Amino acid sequence: MIWNIIVWLIFGALAGWAASKLMKSEQGLVTNIVLGIVGSLVGGLLARIIGIKTDGFSIGALLIAIGGACLLIWGLRKVKK
Repeated sequence: MIWNIIVWLIFGALAGWAASKLMKSEQGLVTNIVLGIVGSLVGGLLARIIGIKTDGFSIGALLIAIGGACLLIWGLRKVKK
């Protein structure tokens, strides 16, 4: 159980960090983790809507999480303006 949480935190941090680098947005570690986890939920939902299915931890799931996190950064920028 604890290992699953640790892996999700690392996965979220990695996805959030990659998205912040792609979007040229500087975030802290906690923000990157939250951004990556929420981004993976958003990206996973959108991927399932268009028919892409990924299970577990994989390169495809990481790319979808990064894409979702990028969408979140983009959306937050639009809301702030």
